[in-house]
Amino acid sequence: MKVILRADVENLGVLGDIVEVKPGYGRNYLVPKGFAMPATAGNLKAFELERKKLQEKMEAVRGAAQALAAKLEKAEVLLQVRVGDNDKLYGSVTASNIAETLAAQGIEIDRRRILLDAPIRVLGEYPVRVRLHAGVISEVLVKVAPEGRLIEEDVVEAPAVADDAAEEAAE
Repeated sequence: MKVILRADVENLGVLGDIVEVKPGYGRNYLVPKGFAMPATAGNLKAFELERKKLQEKMEAVRGAAQALAAKLEKAEVLLQVRVGDNDKLYGSVTASNIAETLAAQGIEIDRRRILLDAPIRVLGEYPVRVRLHAGVISEVLVKVAPEGRLIEEDVVEAPAVADDAAEEAAE
């Protein structure tokens, strides 16, 4: 089945391309979602009239995605998770966890746009890719830290300072 793309579709083509796709993919996904239209003589003429409007719309979407990508590059995601012995995570960090943390920072990202090869199961820092548009992929730094660890370190250090002050007062 030949279709005319009305939007950029990843791994298929860009706006205005005439591509050959399997009939089910075209009929059940591309056409109903508005990403494509069947390549007929009438549709070719209609598309040429509509092309400029579609290109402007795609440029606006791409520009918004690039602005969001710049915002994401600056963002850091700190996830504090429960850990057991030897700093092993209970469970894992998933795209949903990352999306929730970004939403709390005011950056709304659909979890399906976050590209994790596998869930994160170890403490550390990870660059995570986010697909914002067909041609716009950004990276965000995700830091996975143990829950409450910073508080425990402060508590351990605080009595030592108090002991030093008590020793100085005794002298």
